[in-house]
Amino acid sequence: MGGFGSGRASGKQKAEHSRALNITALHRSGCLAVGWSGGWSWTRDGKEEARISFKAEQGRVVLDYKVRLYSGEWEPITQPVPITHVDCHYGGQRPYFLCPGVVNDRHCGRRVGKLFLGGRYFLCRHCHNISYSSQSEAHYGRMLRRANKLRMSLGGDPGTVQLIAFKPKGMWQRTYDRKRFEIQRCERQATQLFLRKFAHLLSAEDRQMFFDE
Repeated sequence: MGGFGSGRASGKQKAEHSRALNITALHRSGCLAVGWSGGWSWTRDGKEEARISFKAEQGRVVLDYKVRLYSGEWEPITQPVPITHVDCHYGGQRPYFLCPGVVNDRHCGRRVGKLFLGGRYFLCRHCHNISYSSQSEAHYGRMLRRANKLRMSLGGDPGTVQLIAFKPKGMWQRTYDRKRFEIQRCERQATQLFLRKFAHLLSAEDRQMFFDE
């Protein structure tokens, strides 16, 4: 083993709790222009928690920072990260990182929008074995979360006990109908998944009523 995969943290980390570089945010801030150099920081409750320095070169950025693993000494890291651009359907180009990870002697090279600091290096979440919290969420929970998001996009309140909001002014009727149908579908599916998961707690009569057994 070697390269940028060496020293990655073990265990399943969560993306929400990891420091990440978002290439879209960097691009919008002008940090990818060739010749740009400066820093990028992470804050919590208005206070700076960490900072790195980097510079933008042709086809890549070069990161400079320090890490300390397992309460050891601070270690300086210089990490070049290739960047590619992909044409958008409506014109222009969108930048992506090309993950420089090398894990088990295999180069990653995935085209990604975010790199995470899960060990010594900024790599994609696959190389660092990082997942999003929603990925470990029960399927019925994801269905309800999607339904709630759609409810709020219509100007309503989350929750199955709430009425679905009326069509917002200016929204196409077919768009509203599609969202309303999707809300109802997600909530029906969430209910069925929840009931099946806890069917062992139901009486025989209740199981017959809900599942037509």
